Amino acid sequence: MTFQINIDGTITDAEQATISVLDRGFLYGDSVYEVIRTYNGKPFALELHLNRLNQSAGRLGIPLPDRDVLTNELHRTLHQAGNDESYCRIIVTRGSGPLNLDPTTAVDPKTVIMVKHLDPLPDQVYEQGLRLAIPKVRRTSREALDPAIKSGNYLNSVLALAEVRKRGFDDALLLDRHGRITESTSSNVFVVIDGALVTPPLETGLLAGVTRGLILSLAEQNQISCREQQLTPTDLIAAQEVILTSTLREVISVVAVDDRRIGTGTPGPMAAKLRKILRRYAIEATQH
Repeated sequence: MTFQINIDGTITDAEQATISVLDRGFLYGDSVYEVIRTYNGKPFALELHLNRLNQSAGRLGIPLPDRDVLTNELHRTLHQAGNDESYCRIIVTRGSGPLNLDPTTAVDPKTVIMVKHLDPLPDQVYEQGLRLAIPKVRRTSREALDPAIKSGNYLNSVLALAEVRKRGFDDALLLDRHGRITESTSSNVFVVIDGALVTPPLETGLLAGVTRGLILSLAEQNQISCREQQLTPTDLIAAQEVILTSTLREVISVVAVDDRRIGTGTPGPMAAKLRKILRRYAIEATQH
């Protein structure tokens, strides 16, 4: 099990990898990134992740390497790491320049690919579910820094998570300024209401999660009723289940929000069914 880092095509052990302290990714969070996991040792949904990376970079005006270059360098780093399954992170920064905010002064964009052994959540976490809380911190509005841009600036989520962790919860469920549910700090949210799968629409101000999109598609293919609609904390009271989805968590149950039990207070059948469907799809997609 090794942790390899590729910086502009040079692969080293993580301990030996360095980047300039003048890089704007370090100074200002002026970067974009994607997290990808492997199944069968192969990156899953790579094209979907690279599409979103391209969209994020386009919104910020950060130039990306050619897609073929990114893909080849990721595979080269995976091969060098030699793990059975891997966690991969692709980061592209705007580069370095004078100590000012002006993006036009940046030169030498950097591409960093991190590959380390994938440490999935223990089965016990899925069996017990997560306890969430609604923090005072609100999700950044689309008019300020659109959460649809997956950038290196994650302070909004960091502050929200810090707040609820102090209160003994596992994660935060963030509301927008109108009090509507958006997402957790690193996962999209679904609720089960009257047997139907419901998730907030993207215009609420949330990241278009790759797993979120796959779940919506796979649910429809498996005759599971699903829709997008605005949700508020009141809707959680009527929910049979609350579910989080992400690349690393896959599909996981939320058993309580702010000490209010969700459904039976135990992981529900919809979460288990969706996780099974997603894992089967991912394994089949990476077999060839």
